[in-house]
Amino acid sequence: MILPVLKYGHPVLRQKGARVDQITPPIRKLVDDMLETMRHASGIGLAAQQVGHALQLTVIDVTGVKDRPSTLEVDGRAADLADHMPLVLINPELTPLGESVASPEGCLSFPEVFAEIARPGSVDVRAMNEKGRKVEFRCSGLLARAVQHETDHLNGILFIDRMTPDTKKDLKAELEALYAATRSELKGRPPNQ
Repeated sequence: MILPVLKYGHPVLRQKGARVDQITPPIRKLVDDMLETMRHASGIGLAAQQVGHALQLTVIDVTGVKDRPSTLEVDGRAADLADHMPLVLINPELTPLGESVASPEGCLSFPEVFAEIARPGSVDVRAMNEKGRKVEFRCSGLLARAVQHETDHLNGILFIDRMTPDTKKDLKAELEALYAATRSELKGRPPNQ
């Protein structure tokens, strides 16, 4: 089922996600719905907060992106991205590696807003997958950026929080308009929708 993607200004986007300790039928359904929603929106990542659930759960798939390469290492060896996508990361823990690199980012919760964001170029990831199994890998390029972006969401951090002051100033009018539209839309709705 395709879920509505919450936009900037919705309070759930600022909530730190609760740990997921068991892979229950509702969690499996949420994972399936998030994957369908992400694909429908032509995204490469989607966090549970973006569909109204404050949980430590995100889905990622960068296989469709050809102009921004990614690398993946599993057990210290290069791995084929296609064999590991889509990624379902539950309770992810990241160890950033290397120098920060600025590169363009967007976000499904910020339609038509793009900015250069500096993030470490590589990251070690430890998480649980949708089967409840431990996953560990190292990634770089676009995949590392997506993992960091989505893990930020799980902690209530938005990509605008990573923008330089000048970039945020340049986007001020668009951000204020999006925030105001979301808040206006929320009036009269129950707080968890």
